[in-house]
Parts: sequence; structure tokens; C-alpha cells
Amino acid sequence: MADSPVADAKVVDIDAAPRFLVVGPSWVGDMVMAQSLFITLKRCHPGATIGVLAPGWSLPILERMPEVDESIALDVKHGEFGWKTRREVARSLKGRFDHAIVLPRSLKAALVPFLAGIPRRTGFTGEQRYVLLNDRRRLDKTVLDQTVKRFVALGLDARVAASGDFETPHPRLRVDTSRQAALRGELALGERPAIGMMPGAEYGPAKQWPLDYFRELAESLIARGYAVWVLGGPKDAEAGDVITRELDHAHNLCGKTRLADAVDLLAACEQVVTNDSGLMHVAAAVGTRIQALYGSSSPAYTPPLTDNADIHYLALSCSPCFERTCPLGHRNCLKQMSPESVLMKLHT
Repeated sequence: MADSPVADAKVVDIDAAPRFLVVGPSWVGDMVMAQSLFITLKRCHPGATIGVLAPGWSLPILERMPEVDESIALDVKHGEFGWKTRREVARSLKGRFDHAIVLPRSLKAALVPFLAGIPRRTGFTGEQRYVLLNDRRRLDKTVLDQTVKRFVALGLDARVAASGDFETPHPRLRVDTSRQAALRGELALGERPAIGMMPGAEYGPAKQWPLDYFRELAESLIARGYAVWVLGGPKDAEAGDVITRELDHAHNLCGKTRLADAVDLLAACEQVVTNDSGLMHVAAAVGTRIQALYGSSSPAYTPPLTDNADIHYLALSCSPCFERTCPLGHRNCLKQMSPESVLMKLHT
């Protein structure tokens, strides 16, 4: 339940045209899932404008969301309070928004809307944010049992949100087809149909399928006439080398593309094989078929938001543990998931 009354989302005042500021999350996948909230706000409030306050790296993703009218960079290093930066950004936002929705549950995340004097500030209760938020919601994790539900709920009437009985629209990112075609030439990707592979997972190794399994699968796919594109950030470059080394038609693109390029490349893939990662959610949002590999995390909590996915999850007695590294030291939740089982799904 909310600590303060909230206007019913079903009653729309077109003349009001509310101006929303959404304080966005700090992970790629979460930022993609936040589009479900943006879609909901536009549906419930025709004529509304949406600004998103987010880390600078995420702006290329936000630019692919037609619901976002303005992206505002908040470049504060991870773990840094960044008081001066937050105060300066807040000063630039004064008088520009009517309603702030704060997705992260930290005190820091709620600071800019408060300093900017935004009249209504909605978020889940947490980290002693009682003064910073004036529309506080209690998070019932049994009802709002998925990240995307929690995001969408903050844009709805408190009673509807508390029931959990509402739609969570799927994200849909725009694809730049001209840039997509140019990337094939710039990166010398050839003309074979492509299968994307995303071996990284920022959270930790307990979410990462073994690299030799990716390598074995890549060899099988290339023998069947496919190209393999390995995508990820600079931290994934070494993993990409393990998968692609001395393999014709295998391309290690980790660290060689921008985030916006990854959107277009994933849209060009016939399918992707991916850990539970941010790029998995990007692939879902461009409509590519997904082979999603879950180990320490749960497909019930952060599923790919698409109807075009195969979920690989063994549901062992020790999983999901949600740990960064396997507490038992064996990672059986992923090691017992064979390349053959994934290959079978790829061809069904």
C-alpha cells in the first residue's frame, strides 16, 4: 500500500499532460526492462512527456525507445556519492517536471528529484528515504515477483499496483537498418546467417555457462553453415577469444562495438545463445529468438521479455542461489547443461 494517495491511472486528464522524470537503473538489462514502465506511462497519460535520468552509458539505449522524450546523463562513478554532480543536475531540472518515479531503491537515487523540488516523488520505501519521497510504496515481493513488475507498478495507481493484476508490456527497441547493413561491411562479417553468443554476465561467474561449451556449440553451428558473432564489452574480449580462436566464420566483437551497434547486430542474428545478462534483454527487445541459459539466477524473476525464447534451466536443489560465485564450488547448474541440449533447441 502507498503512504500517500495516488491518482487513479485509469482516469486521464489530457489537458494536464504530466511531465515525468524517471530515475533509471544502473544495469543494461534493467534499463531495457524500464521501457515497460515508459510504455505504461504513455498509455495511461496521453500527451505526457518522459525524461529519464540515467548513467551516460545508457543514453544510446534510451535513444532507441520512442517513449523517451529526453535523456539526462548523471555521470557518477559506481559507489561514489557524487554530491556536487547530483546538486548541479538537480538545479538544471528545477521547474521542469511534475512527477518523479525513482526506480532504484537507494537513498542516492532519490536525491536529485528532491533537490529539484519535483512536487510528487514516487518510489519504494527503503534506505530511510522518508523525506526524499512523498509517494512511498511498500514492496511486496510475493506479489511483485519480477523486476519488470516492480518498475511498472511505480507508474500505476497504488491500489492497482498492490494487486499485481496489471499488464507488463514487452520492451521494443528501434533498429537502425542502415547502420546494421554498414556494420556487416565495417566488421567484415560476411553473408552467412548469424547466431549471436553472449558469454558475459556482469554480476559474476555463477551466471556464466562454461566457455568450452560455447566453443563446442560454435563449432557445431559453423559446420552447419552459420556464422557466430560473440558480443559483449571489453571485459568479455578474452572470453570471446576462447570461443572464436582459429575458427573460420567466428567473430569476436567484444569491446569492438558501441552499445547502439549491439542493438543493431543482435537484431540481425537469427538466434542468440546467452547467459542471463543485459544483452539478453536487448536481444529480446529487438525480437530475436533467444536461447537463455540460467544458472544461479531465476527465469521466474528476470525472464527475457519476449514470446520468442527457449529457457534452459535445470532447477537443481541448490539453485537459484543468486550468488556471484558458486557457494558449493561446482557450478553444476550450468555445467550439467550440455551444448547438445542447446543445439537441439536451436534447430526446433
